Amino acid sequence: MKSKRIIISITIIALFGLTGAKVGALWPQQQVETVVPQPVLPVLENNVMVTDQIQIDPQAKALLDRLNSRLQRNPDDFEASLLKGLLLFQVGGLVDAIAELQSLTARAPKFQLAHLILGDLLLARFNQVDALGSNALLEKTAADHNRSIEQLQREARARLQGYLSLIDHVEVPRSLLALSGTTKYALIVDKSKHRLYVYRNSGPGLPPQLIDDFYIVLGKKIGDKFSEGDLKTPNGVYFVTSFLPDEKLPPLYGSGAFPVNYPNEYDRRLQKTGSGIWLHGTDKSLYSRPPLDSEGCVVLTNQEFSLISQYVEVGRTPVVISESVDWVSSREWLDQNIEVQAALETWRQLWEEADLTAYLDMYSQDFWAKKYDRKSWGAYKKRVFSGKTFQKINLSDISVLTYPETNNNQPMVVANFIQDYRSNNFNGNMHKRLYMVKEQGDWKVLYEGRQ
Repeated sequence: MKSKRIIISITIIALFGLTGAKVGALWPQQQVETVVPQPVLPVLENNVMVTDQIQIDPQAKALLDRLNSRLQRNPDDFEASLLKGLLLFQVGGLVDAIAELQSLTARAPKFQLAHLILGDLLLARFNQVDALGSNALLEKTAADHNRSIEQLQREARARLQGYLSLIDHVEVPRSLLALSGTTKYALIVDKSKHRLYVYRNSGPGLPPQLIDDFYIVLGKKIGDKFSEGDLKTPNGVYFVTSFLPDEKLPPLYGSGAFPVNYPNEYDRRLQKTGSGIWLHGTDKSLYSRPPLDSEGCVVLTNQEFSLISQYVEVGRTPVVISESVDWVSSREWLDQNIEVQAALETWRQLWEEADLTAYLDMYSQDFWAKKYDRKSWGAYKKRVFSGKTFQKINLSDISVLTYPETNNNQPMVVANFIQDYRSNNFNGNMHKRLYMVKEQGDWKVLYEGRQ
């Protein structure tokens, strides 16, 4: 039989050559920077792979090593198995790719995308495959089946782009400026990449460490949520408020749910409406869903929802959701961390010293609190300060999170801390939250209230 050249035109495989991404940010413990290689065409001889004619590019090998590292940490990382099978096929290892996908579908029988790709790889042994799910057998299926294939194609692109869109020369997301000693983990949602990143607190003055990332499903409509029923996933800094086990939920929510505090204080200020934004699992009849398929929630597979459950602490774990992650160097991260915490300390000192003019100058003209605006807040503080002979204020358990891009493009952070207050006529402590904005080079308090 004449040698056959398989044209690797499967939609998702083409992404290996089109992303132009560099490897280096997702797993910082491996400082290898890699340009994604152009596709290599495998050669079949009597339907058997001619392995001695295939040379794996060292850059492709680096990608393969990263996937193997994921699988060593978690043998049931089904996405890593899927991507490994695709990469093996892309570099010419059709036989190994088929074996990887066969093992995956046996372990994850509900993973529809894995079954579809396995079918294409099996057909690729004998025929050209022009696109994912595009073969003579599937062309005869009904229109609803074709719609399902289109959804799987979108899922495939989202998974692969999310993994391959690795950022060049970055080490940390700007959003995680400081995590308190009792905040062990934080979750970052990158809507543009359909990825949820899990970061571990590394300690004071040290950038947090990425420990895992997952494919996620978002709202059916693109953009920031503004009104109830708009089917969009919100952008903002949120916190997990509770855990709902699967036995208390309809099947749609899978293995459980973590509600977050949407709308938060800033959302309400912008008159955003709606509620019920959760991180939750997938209907147990399915493995995963297309990338834009929820009513605004962030959805994971049930297996991966169970994995992140070990990282989430109700009332403490932050969830930062943004259109895209703002990645910065460790140096830039540290500089902004110092700058914001210095502003917070200045605010504390001026309050403690009862320097009314300088203290109120730390507040934005747009400031609001539960019962106050900037003017009434100033009058209230003037009355309070007049009755003080001393004040002692201590801030502890401080977390500082950079807010995603705001409507007026002003830099904004959210600071959570425990405030211990002592004075001649009142003692007390509380969990407080400040929103601070940078106005003309200076940080100002925009909102102040209880957590």
